[in-house]
Amino acid sequence: MFKIFGRKTEDKAEREFLEIEVDEPVDCLGDFTFNFHWQHKGEKLDPSWKIPGNDVTFGEVVEHLKNQENVRINGDAGHRLASSMGVDLQYFGGTGKDISVGDIYVEGNVDTRMGISITRGSIYVKGKVKEPMGNLVEVKSNVKGYRQFKSITDIVTNGWRGNKLIGCQFAGQKFIIDDGTVKDTVGARLDFEAEIVKKGDVDLSTGILMRKGTVLIKGNAGKNTGALLNGGTVIIEGNTDDFTAIDMIKGKIIINGNAGKFLAANKKNGKILAKKGSPIPPTEEKTLQNADQQSLIAHGFNPRDFMRYE
Repeated sequence: MFKIFGRKTEDKAEREFLEIEVDEPVDCLGDFTFNFHWQHKGEKLDPSWKIPGNDVTFGEVVEHLKNQENVRINGDAGHRLASSMGVDLQYFGGTGKDISVGDIYVEGNVDTRMGISITRGSIYVKGKVKEPMGNLVEVKSNVKGYRQFKSITDIVTNGWRGNKLIGCQFAGQKFIIDDGTVKDTVGARLDFEAEIVKKGDVDLSTGILMRKGTVLIKGNAGKNTGALLNGGTVIIEGNTDDFTAIDMIKGKIIINGNAGKFLAANKKNGKILAKKGSPIPPTEEKTLQNADQQSLIAHGFNPRDFMRYE
């Protein structure tokens, strides 16, 4: 079923809604990557596919959001809701930059990976959100009856003048997150000289596609930490899982522990400092240089036992 209700107005909550009816959770609604279309070439999901039980396609949902109109999901949403929402992806002929978008409203629950790599827009949820969630923090909602979530990257880059941040605080150029949730893609696509501090463990792809700034995780991190890092610094105070620095372009990754297996797979450039790891050739272990030692000291670490992977 494809329905549009409401009217255009300056108030986001009253803009036109694209209504989606779901009897069972559907994955990848509002997913600007279409489940990483460039990897599966449309075999798993294509923009032309219709959403089960609806006349609207997955691509039309994304275009509706790009037109700064809202989407309402009447039921539960599946995994990867609103992935990379707010990014005009080059793969689909875009600029690669962030763009203004509409918002998503969910009348039920949301499964894992909501808002991975999200950079713009709000997600409003009436029900529960299953962790790990994506690059999001909760704010005191401006719409009654819904929880509201905003992109970490958006808040750090553009500031926050809305309602209270829940479990977060600004301190100068530092954004401290202590909300007790497990997140993916913290700091995704950050291109601003600020510091994001996340207390507790995180899951996938911390700092993915960052260009500037620092992400500090006061805990352990999951797979693909620093994936496609293109500048800036990612610091993990604990261990990371496998494939740290995969496809890394430039920047710095510091791991005060074990960086896991398959370290630096397909790495182009940049520097990795870690106490332990199993790199993929041609990356290899090297002794720290004086500049590396000074960098570790500046970040509060003892250089002893660290290695440089280059």
